[in-house]
Amino acid sequence: MKKVRVISAEEAALLVNDGDTISTGGFVSCACPEALSTALEKRFVETGHPRDLTLFFAAGQGHRDGTGGDHYGHEGMVKRVVGGHWDRAPKLGDLALANKIEAYNLPQGVITHMYRDIAAHNIGTITHVGLYTFADPRNGGGKLNTCTKEDLVKLIEIEGEERLLYKGFPINVCFLRGSYADEYGNCTVHREIGPLDVTAQAQATKNSGGKVIVQVEKIVQGGSLDPKLVKIPGIYVDAIVVGSIEDNMQCLGMPYDGALTGEFRIPVDAIPPIPLDAKKILARRAAMELPQDAIVNLGTGAPEKIANVAAEEGISDKLTLTVEAGSIAGVPYGGTQFGAAANSMAILDHNVQFDFYQGGGLDVAFLGLAETAPNGDLNVSKFGTRLAGAGGFIDITQNAKKVVYCGTFTAKGLKTECRDGKLVITQEGSKKKFVNEVEHITFSGVYANKVHQPVLYVTERAVFELRPEGVTLIEIAPGIDLQTQVLDQMEFMPKIAEDLKLMDERIFKDELMGLAND
Repeated sequence: MKKVRVISAEEAALLVNDGDTISTGGFVSCACPEALSTALEKRFVETGHPRDLTLFFAAGQGHRDGTGGDHYGHEGMVKRVVGGHWDRAPKLGDLALANKIEAYNLPQGVITHMYRDIAAHNIGTITHVGLYTFADPRNGGGKLNTCTKEDLVKLIEIEGEERLLYKGFPINVCFLRGSYADEYGNCTVHREIGPLDVTAQAQATKNSGGKVIVQVEKIVQGGSLDPKLVKIPGIYVDAIVVGSIEDNMQCLGMPYDGALTGEFRIPVDAIPPIPLDAKKILARRAAMELPQDAIVNLGTGAPEKIANVAAEEGISDKLTLTVEAGSIAGVPYGGTQFGAAANSMAILDHNVQFDFYQGGGLDVAFLGLAETAPNGDLNVSKFGTRLAGAGGFIDITQNAKKVVYCGTFTAKGLKTECRDGKLVITQEGSKKKFVNEVEHITFSGVYANKVHQPVLYVTERAVFELRPEGVTLIEIAPGIDLQTQVLDQMEFMPKIAEDLKLMDERIFKDELMGLAND
């Protein structure tokens, strides 16, 4: 093998040409190639080049502060963005909402598989994922604004079954993050939260005739790296850039934590009980849906509290938490370390984790509840002037054996109390979540009914089930008035189960529920 070129970040930025398609690695604030993206942004600001780029990424990258994807958020620098999650890069989102760039949101897991199909020169990525959602051409094909015209998603039929074809395209440059590189360009990722998509991205770029540039912490002697740790072989790599300590932080703004890489395990003290508020109420009710020895994915926000309830009730050993970034078991982290987990038993490639998810490997997924329509459709991806993107939401919710959506019944200002085993609304939220029509179909109730997927919508005051006839009220909290505090706070009239039940009164009391005995 020949020795790899070692260049500066500024020299790497000069390798990107006007009109190139560039793919960047990273997961939220983890494993972002900050030195490379910063240098490219600086070159554009100073010279106006490179311009008219196509930016292609799976997981959203950055911390909403100019990092990650926001380095590319300059008018003229990008002409098109194809991404799985947009929320981490608000500058890019603003350009999309202002109709100043072509913008696509495709399912995150699908994009991870597109890298592999581009590498293999397949016609595209063919999958059921995204059917009936906003990614379906019948609902916009993932386009986010009116200036976005090209169809990247096509509805096809194979063996009598509907499928979506996500069209691949060549990648001219990719910016990746590694840990160590040897003199021949072989790169490890052993100090990152996981391998993510670095292998597939490098292969896709190399087989497109493009340039693979990897940012690392240090360069070591050729042949001295454990080959089992090498995730980017030197034969794929065109250049190495050694970043600063700050540029190579495991997660933006956070020191290296070996518990997130499997270097060591840390003692995990008992998770302290959380106060009995609206989020704990819905987490308790959601936890009642956990099957024995469940393989689980917990979304961000309210669903995170289910882990607290499980620990408090002594049933943490009855479930295995997974994270779409690749971890199996362990303790998932949040904030800037979202995607990582301490004490994992395995850390898989991002795309391999989605193979499992898309094939129905999850027993149950708990995700956040936002706009919900009478037919069970849910929107978590686009709200007026806020562009969040779907991330892995579609891949996860469309394929889990059971989905439980968790969220407060109303938003903006809701306040609650529990008194004598009953729920009291002391201040109603000003924004209704159960609406006549969602702005974006991130989850399709029609598809869920078609494949007979069990779906629950759990709130602090009511529980709904998706049935063929639509969203159906099946439980109401003790102390809640059906008309004024449920039906009047919805834009539509739900179906009401003939055997409408009270939610378990244990949910609304301070003492343990006894879920371990259940």
